[in-house]
Amino acid sequence: MSGQVSSGREQEALDRSALLGENILATVLRLAAISLVVGIVLSALGINLQNFFDRINALLRNIYDLGFASIDWLLQYMLLGAAVVIPIWLISRVFAARGGRRD
Repeated sequence: MSGQVSSGREQEALDRSALLGENILATVLRLAAISLVVGIVLSALGINLQNFFDRINALLRNIYDLGFASIDWLLQYMLLGAAVVIPIWLISRVFAARGGRRD
């Protein structure tokens, strides 16, 4: 019974390390540093949170106005295919991560 508990903990650690890396604190600190640098660069460009989302919204509207509606059918098929492909890809990644580990 305790073998199964430790195996479960090992699996949980494997899952966590596959997602966040070996050292979670180092990953969090690295992401914080990168976020700070990107925030400084965006601020230097005059972009803040409010106008960032306004610009994204305007960009999407302009793309749509340029004829995005005419390829709407293409996106529908792409999203339909992605609804199948992405979960299969994710499952294969999970099994590949588990397959690399030997009990």
